[in-house]
Amino acid sequence: MAMKCAGCILVRPLSRETWRRRNILRRAKTSWTRSVLRSLGEANEGGVLLPGGRAMLHAWPVTVRSCVGGSPNVEHFTDQCAYTRADSRERGRNAHNSIPQMQSFMDRIGITLDELDGLSVIHVSGTKGKGSVCAMCESILRSHGYKTGFYSSPHLVQVRERIRINGKPISRDNFSKYFWSCFNRLAQTKDAHDGIMPAYFRFLTLMAFHVFIEEKVDVAVIEVGIGGAYDCTNVVRSPVVCGITSLGLDHQPLLGDTIDKIAWHKAGIIKTGIPAFTVEQPEGAIEVIANQAKEVKAPLHLSPSLDRYDWEGREVRLGLPGDHQRINATLALQLCHTWLQRRGETQGQGLSSMANGELEATSSSSEGSSSHDNEEDRNEDDTVPTAKPFTITERFAQGVESCLWPGRSQTLKRGNVTYYLDGAHTQRSVQVCVKWFRETALMEEKTINGPVARVLLFNVTGDRNPLSLLKLLMPCQFDCAVFSPNIAYLDVGASADQTNFTVTHETQISRCAVEKTLWEELHQQDAIQSEVPLQTRSPVDHNQSGDGLQVDYVEKACSTSNGPIKRVQVGASGSVPSKFYCTDSTIVAGNSKDQSSDEENLNSAKARVFPCISDALSWIQHGKDKELSRSNSSQCHPHSSLDEAVHIQVLITGSLHLIGGALKVLDPTMSD
Repeated sequence: MAMKCAGCILVRPLSRETWRRRNILRRAKTSWTRSVLRSLGEANEGGVLLPGGRAMLHAWPVTVRSCVGGSPNVEHFTDQCAYTRADSRERGRNAHNSIPQMQSFMDRIGITLDELDGLSVIHVSGTKGKGSVCAMCESILRSHGYKTGFYSSPHLVQVRERIRINGKPISRDNFSKYFWSCFNRLAQTKDAHDGIMPAYFRFLTLMAFHVFIEEKVDVAVIEVGIGGAYDCTNVVRSPVVCGITSLGLDHQPLLGDTIDKIAWHKAGIIKTGIPAFTVEQPEGAIEVIANQAKEVKAPLHLSPSLDRYDWEGREVRLGLPGDHQRINATLALQLCHTWLQRRGETQGQGLSSMANGELEATSSSSEGSSSHDNEEDRNEDDTVPTAKPFTITERFAQGVESCLWPGRSQTLKRGNVTYYLDGAHTQRSVQVCVKWFRETALMEEKTINGPVARVLLFNVTGDRNPLSLLKLLMPCQFDCAVFSPNIAYLDVGASADQTNFTVTHETQISRCAVEKTLWEELHQQDAIQSEVPLQTRSPVDHNQSGDGLQVDYVEKACSTSNGPIKRVQVGASGSVPSKFYCTDSTIVAGNSKDQSSDEENLNSAKARVFPCISDALSWIQHGKDKELSRSNSSQCHPHSSLDEAVHIQVLITGSLHLIGGALKVLDPTMSD
């Protein structure tokens, strides 16, 4: 399994399945697991039969003990469904098998392809903004009076957020009902399928399909997970319309390291004869998308500028702030307009013209003229025609204006602290976030009498390079930067939906410490002209036992005041050293310095590391947000800029998981 972090590439030469077996399944020897084993196969107080007995332990969530002997704590047990048969290799060299495997899982829970075809699906892929586009589509069609289903990922606070009916997460009772309905059917058939159970995201996708079919939604808005062509949501054969949002470099180990490779995956959701829409794309991407559409004979159109629609004299108001949402809004308008047309419920052309791929179907004009006849409706290189804008009715306007999508360009003001939350995690999205934050924060600052301090709360996950993102955040002129793992509280029970049980807390703290070091180095340098490609050394095995301690060596190109950082030694598979320190030329994770030195390195004038988000926010607010607990009081580690400020502006960004943890702390109602 490979993980990249901290401007470095952190290599662990173990498969995910092997790592889970060593680090999770060994927990079966603990006393609480033995008590669970005695209870498996018996009915709990809620009357739910717990299937599979001892043989099913490997397929149960880490926190399953909360479900045994009591009513199921849904958020607690579903977020970490550790199905050991599923691993990252299915998304790698075996990715092409993902759709047949998904069809097999559907058969096992009783969903036929014909039933899935019966769902009226809007399918959306992309790198940036696909969640926002889906949220706008759902809001627009709900404003038209339709019963909507919406499947998205990831969730912020509760796993139930991923499956919504009429804009609201399904209830706890319904989540539990549909969860066990799917799980029990899979458990009962696993022996006939070599014990295979679906991975976490696949299971939730299956469950979402089941919910939408049972709830008889009028429209199902489906957001792709990763990629598109091999994503498990692409089991949908006959969507009503498809959309591709702005593309960029993300999930490169899975999708490829160039924009054209990524575009190929994203365009994989385009189906034969099904209309598709996209937006302006980076060079090289639009050609790939157009070729895919041509290959399957699907009509493809660019969405026009938002200003070109006829708003009937209304002011253009979007519920989601930020100029970048204008691009998402026009794509959502086209997707919804086409969905309504294919149902024959808008004026102008109906189902037959769209099914035949004629461009005029995107126009609501009475003439029905094709934009092939109008030069202004072609994009500059003439690769893809631009759809004609249409008249925005009251329901359309209400839909885009009333749309809410937490964690995206969101502002929360509490006392004398304003929190700016945005889940940006790619270079392009961070650039957009910086523009939004600087403009919005400056407007607020002009209304405040007295000094204003700015604080960054940041963390990244997965294979993303924090250095490339931190460099983009420098113009915001933060007084201090704070780094924290993506968990709301140290109590696992209180943070189950934000906790990744496959990564130790020590590992996450080490990653935060490296991010802190990078931030400090950025401040020490006058300027970083360019980022040198990262280089990774082969892992070295220091153990002959076969249960090996493999130490990960990393070279990171980042200059310091004392010369280049030559090597980063960041722990080992199975056990990451709990201490982290930085010498003049080497970042080392180990036990070579005493605790006081270690703590000193984790906290400096420019940057600090905290073990969880609640501790970080408690320190950041420095007594200015009375609603937050001051268990980690500013008096313990005072900061002059924050003490002197009459108002504090906090930008929280880098990961949607970080945003989710912050919202859990700042808005307890989201946990209800």
